[in-house]
Amino acid sequence: MLDRIIGVLKLDVNTYEAIEADEGATSQAAIVVAVVAIVGGLIGGGISAAMGGSFLGSFLRQMLGAFISWFIWSGVTYFVGTSMFGGKATMGEMLRVLGFAQAPGILGIIPVCGSFVGWIWTLACTFIAIRQGLDLDNSKAAMTAVVAFIAVLIVTFIIGAILAAVGLTAGAGLGALQGLGG
Repeated sequence: MLDRIIGVLKLDVNTYEAIEADEGATSQAAIVVAVVAIVGGLIGGGISAAMGGSFLGSFLRQMLGAFISWFIWSGVTYFVGTSMFGGKATMGEMLRVLGFAQAPGILGIIPVCGSFVGWIWTLACTFIAIRQGLDLDNSKAAMTAVVAFIAVLIVTFIIGAILAAVGLTAGAGLGALQGLGG
């Protein structure tokens, strides 16, 4: 697994191809996602606690969010790449290559610039993962990434708006109920 992570970090095409083909590598990809999420959770939790918030709440949101984001990003990228740009892949292949592509996120442990460098490096790894995972050329891989990113933003906005509306409605209903009781 460590050799694969190093290969991904080196942007080695053959490593991405090996990960794509190895159905047993999905659990390894999940471990990569988990380790990066733990680092992010510790940092985010520490920041939250320092600002008077909940360390545990922030940490758990980061962990859950990392896995939900991984599945959504993999699914949307798979759908966009195969249906719009003629990519050839399975959902499992996309989960594997995009999971491993998150490996540079571990750089978040480096103060000041680690998260930024990790983010840029993750973008490069993600591009290679999309290209190799879907067997696309550079332009179709880039278009897949852009369209998938926009789709995820739109869906995230819609879900956020629905949850906010439900929260406001529930809050208003609770306020009305409290008013009746008092």
